[in-house]
Amino acid sequence: MTIQLPGVQIRLSRRQQAGWLLLAVTATAACSAPAAPASGDGTSIVIGAAWEPENLNPILGYAPNGASKIFDGLLDRDADLTLRPALAATLPTVSADGLTWTVDLRPGVRFSDGSPVTAEDVVFTYRSVVAPESQSPIAAEFEALETVRAVDTDTVEFRLSFAYQPWAQRMALGIVPRHALAGQDIATAEFNRKPIGTGPYQLVEWRAGERMTLRANRDYYRGAPEVTDVTVIFATDDNVRAQRMAAGDFDATALPPRLARSYEDRPGHQVITNRSADYRGMGLPWDLPITSTPQLRRAVNLAIDRQAMVDTILAGKGVPAATPISPAMTDWHDPTATFAFDRAEAGRLLDAAGWLPGPDGVRGKDGVRAELPVLYPGNDVLRKELAIAAASDLSAVGISARAESATFEQMLERRTTTAGVWGGGDPYDPDSAIYSLLHSRYADAGGYQNMGRYQNPAVDAALDTGRRTTDTAERRAAYRSFQQAYVADPGWAFLVFLDHTYVLRDGWNGLQSQVEPHDHGLVHGPWWNLEQWTPVR
Repeated sequence: MTIQLPGVQIRLSRRQQAGWLLLAVTATAACSAPAAPASGDGTSIVIGAAWEPENLNPILGYAPNGASKIFDGLLDRDADLTLRPALAATLPTVSADGLTWTVDLRPGVRFSDGSPVTAEDVVFTYRSVVAPESQSPIAAEFEALETVRAVDTDTVEFRLSFAYQPWAQRMALGIVPRHALAGQDIATAEFNRKPIGTGPYQLVEWRAGERMTLRANRDYYRGAPEVTDVTVIFATDDNVRAQRMAAGDFDATALPPRLARSYEDRPGHQVITNRSADYRGMGLPWDLPITSTPQLRRAVNLAIDRQAMVDTILAGKGVPAATPISPAMTDWHDPTATFAFDRAEAGRLLDAAGWLPGPDGVRGKDGVRAELPVLYPGNDVLRKELAIAAASDLSAVGISARAESATFEQMLERRTTTAGVWGGGDPYDPDSAIYSLLHSRYADAGGYQNMGRYQNPAVDAALDTGRRTTDTAERRAAYRSFQQAYVADPGWAFLVFLDHTYVLRDGWNGLQSQVEPHDHGLVHGPWWNLEQWTPVR
């Protein structure tokens, strides 16, 4: 039978003290910057990206949800996130027990080196993701895979160890050519920086720390893109991107809402706001005295004024968060699973747990001060301001909290003694957004999996049910049970879900909105379907 693949239906990051210098640059650029795209005819575009990838290998986690521009998956998504065939000729067929998924490949597709795409390439890609020696950061999302084999040159069969309804979502993973990577150490392969794919664009040059240049694939099976040249300039600092956009260096970029707002009435530009399942939240360490019990972690959550964060830091571009399931995921989100801002109740919970205010107002118990440092990545304005706001709210209830700048590596090293402002989430299925983040089996896995070492049997049971049942109603019930169990015993203080904001010069047709995952404006964003854009003529 052909599986029904429902998409998420669309019904339809940042407090910034810009300063007089940025305002002056913006005002000057409003008079002097050209309104037309950099090429003058719309066939090229310069994008300012907030993030530079570590590699361009799907096996190692590059663009696992599709839209990579360089690779295609078996499936990809349209504007409303409905899955559709890409390298697959049709949607997959699934056995009655939900364990065997069969995919026929689209005929005639070739990699950018001219070699044909075969079933063996698909088999190699998926086997490599789950192979321990690959050390793929996305391996946990493919745990349901038991075997994958080539039935013939153009047919692939996936055999799952349990019936896993979201498996179709995993088919957006980009496919790599076996001949380019077989027998190599995937972690150090030259391919990681010089990829060979099937996508609408090919990598021309990558200057580390500076820029990446892409050129249209003239032989793309869906038709050659009309925007033929793409330059991605890496600028991780929000203020730098804002200044360079104002100076006319970029045609498009992602900006925090308060910075993007200055373009709302500016001729020749548009501000684009897309809903997302992208959260920002503080991971709470399981073993720190002031966050060591459900009662204390609830107090931390109740002490935080999330709506104020949305109103001020996000300039209204987002919503408060309580769990990692975004309201944009309308089929899964439980609107009753929330944390009210209740400073008095937070204080009562802390009092009841024996954490009492000292002479300086900081609470303590058995000679231990209530301290909770809040770390954030230093070049991220949004996370900095969320960290400062959260620290202020916690200080108001007697927890000594200070916002500290750190690298991501330092944040991971200190994850058991500090709170870190992290981001994540996707709108495709709850399993990928939650399972390795909060299931106890990942409590000591390291890296970005269950960073606070959270452990809750009721949460585990709900997540396991949601992962292993194929009945959609049962899955929805399981994730609502998860959300209720989680707010009774939180492991994070999830803060906000972002609306992603971008600034784009006028000059192109074909833009479509899409609910976005956690991303830094490189893969997803208004340009998720760049290959379909046409210049305004």
